[in-house]
Amino acid sequence: MSPRKILLDECVDRRLVEQIAGHEARTVPDAGWASLKNGELLSLAQIEFDVFITTDRNLMFQQNLPKFDIGVIVLES
Repeated sequence: MSPRKILLDECVDRRLVEQIAGHEARTVPDAGWASLKNGELLSLAQIEFDVFITTDRNLMFQQNLPKFDIGVIVLES
C-alpha cells in the first residue's frame, strides 16, 4: 500500500501525528487552515489529502460527505 496523506482535525490530539507510521500526517493548524469551517476545510483538504480524521460526530449531519473526494474517519472515545 502506498503512503497516504492524512489530515487531523483541530479537535484531534496532535500527538497522533507521531503515531501514524508509514504515512504523511499533518494537523489542520499545521496546514494553515485553523480558522476554516468544515465545508471549506473539506473542500481544500480533498485536493491535498486522502484522509481526514476528526472526533466531530456531528460532521456527517452538517456536511454532505459523499460530495467530497476524501475519506473521513470519526474517532470515538
